[in-house]
Amino acid sequence: MTKQLVIENQALRPLASVPAAGHIFDVDRRLGTVELDERQCLRVDGVARYLQDVGVDHLEHVGALREHPHWIVRRTVIDVIRPIAWPAELRLRRWCSGLSSRWCTMRVRLDADNGGPIETEGFWIHMNKESMSPSRFSDRFFDLLATTTDEHRLRWRQWLNEPLPSAAGARFPLRRSDIDHFEHLTNTAYWDGVHEFAATAPDLTAGPHRYVLEYNRPIRFGEDVHIHAERTAEALTLWFAVDREVRAVARIGELPGEWHRPQFT
Repeated sequence: MTKQLVIENQALRPLASVPAAGHIFDVDRRLGTVELDERQCLRVDGVARYLQDVGVDHLEHVGALREHPHWIVRRTVIDVIRPIAWPAELRLRRWCSGLSSRWCTMRVRLDADNGGPIETEGFWIHMNKESMSPSRFSDRFFDLLATTTDEHRLRWRQWLNEPLPSAAGARFPLRRSDIDHFEHLTNTAYWDGVHEFAATAPDLTAGPHRYVLEYNRPIRFGEDVHIHAERTAEALTLWFAVDREVRAVARIGELPGEWHRPQFT
């Protein structure tokens, strides 16, 4: 099996289903109009913002926010099984699908009365802001997350490591509003670029499809960022690069095999 096929298989693995028992954070939200595309459907960058907000709400709900305030999202997977259209009432369920002592994968499923589901998973690293290094969970928080997974020795494995193509990229201007408290480009800002380029591949998003975004190194305000794109029959890959150093990689592709359903109407 070639390296390319191994990469693609990792990037297309199914996400864990909703557990039958254990701790699941379950909340309702109204779909906001600021998150809509021209079809009045929830945009992928809007999904990313819901994931970030519900993560903070979850920590607050279980009394873990004070001990675990700082996080970096190393990878986000978003499976759009069917778009969610406005107006809609959203149900978000968040639970742990794998963990170690300093990081975890958190699943969020978005259901709505007008579309969906949208299935997501994020690889979240708990950070010490002073040392900028991964920090241990409290025992109480670890035990709570462990109620929905048997994977307690989670390891980071990169899915997207294709080399940067030689073709020139398109400039990705940064705004001060895109910078977070780490003084890095915030996780959700990358998704603005992904949404922009997804419009160039409507065939990939005409039916159920998957977005994957992996963060490698931070982008800081003032850096000259370019997005390099490469299209194949199966996927659109995007590299966020500064002076040809890859800082993040994203992939957009159809959901495979048994997940396939008719095109959206």
